[in-house]
Amino acid sequence: MAEDLDIIQEDGSEELYERKSWVIDKGQEPMRIDKWVQQRLENASRNKIQKGIEAGFLTVNGKIEKSNYKVRPGDELVLLSLVNAEHTELKPENIPLHVVYEDNAVMVINKPPNMVVHPGVGNYTGTLLNGVAYHLLQQNPNITEEDLPRYGLVHRIDKNTTGLLVLAKTSDAAAHLAKQFFNHTVSRKYVALVWGDVEQDEGTINAHIARHQRFRKMFDAYPDGDHGKHAITHYRVLERFNYVTLVECILKTGRTHQIRVHMKHIGHTLFNDWEYGGDRILKGTIYTKYKQFVDNCFEQCPRCALHAKTLGFIHPVTKEQMFFESPLPDDITQVVDKWRGYVKAKLNSQQGLE
Repeated sequence: MAEDLDIIQEDGSEELYERKSWVIDKGQEPMRIDKWVQQRLENASRNKIQKGIEAGFLTVNGKIEKSNYKVRPGDELVLLSLVNAEHTELKPENIPLHVVYEDNAVMVINKPPNMVVHPGVGNYTGTLLNGVAYHLLQQNPNITEEDLPRYGLVHRIDKNTTGLLVLAKTSDAAAHLAKQFFNHTVSRKYVALVWGDVEQDEGTINAHIARHQRFRKMFDAYPDGDHGKHAITHYRVLERFNYVTLVECILKTGRTHQIRVHMKHIGHTLFNDWEYGGDRILKGTIYTKYKQFVDNCFEQCPRCALHAKTLGFIHPVTKEQMFFESPLPDDITQVVDKWRGYVKAKLNSQQGLE
């Protein structure tokens, strides 16, 4: 039996889904697929596996089969399952949510800054998912994590990143969306303010990403591809301010900290990204007046200047192409305006001296 494993990651710090695949051995006797899978997964109940099969999280040779399907030699099985889904108890909390769109299958939320997406070490309450659980329970008091694992969360963004997230409201929708993220067919565009004057108007960054070999909470780029996971980011310059640049990034893969790591890799660390050194002057002088201006910008946007602006996916029920766009939040908008004004004032001053 050949086995493979891969993981869906978003521009965050924690994996949500893992993909396990098997090829059935030649000598395998016919066996119900739910029983066969249960024998290969630790702490997985038959009932839970059957629900996953019904929801479409398990495919055989690319097709969805029922729990009573009997595996045959040569069959290729692919299973999507939550990683460490049971390690924290999820407490529903009445937290205001900015719901951009909602129907019976999905909901799209515009996440504010400084909100963790789901509970984890050090953040057991006050997360977006605590609010989602409460929201869904108001609609259906009988819903549980057994019915809808992690209350439909299929991807995430960092605590300090703002912008759009899609969540499933049924297990069928969760399976459909999870596959779209895994197959990289979801359209995602981010807007970021980065240090320095980006040389090319547009470009592609192709470098593997893995944990930093010295600082385990950080990630690093490995352009030779000898370490980590394949990652591709397309970028396009939106506006230049000499010292910083406003760029649009399109993710073709979804690795942890991908935009932050890739932009730093090409010499353009995200503005005020303290984890990767963007919270200090990386372009310009160290003179008092300029330093004070930059410090004021940091105060105006006290986080990594990254926003998940657009999100596109196929609706899991109607199969319609859905597309959503979120305007830049006030903190990034105000900092961009500050840089725009600073560069204009400096240009006017230089022209006045000529």
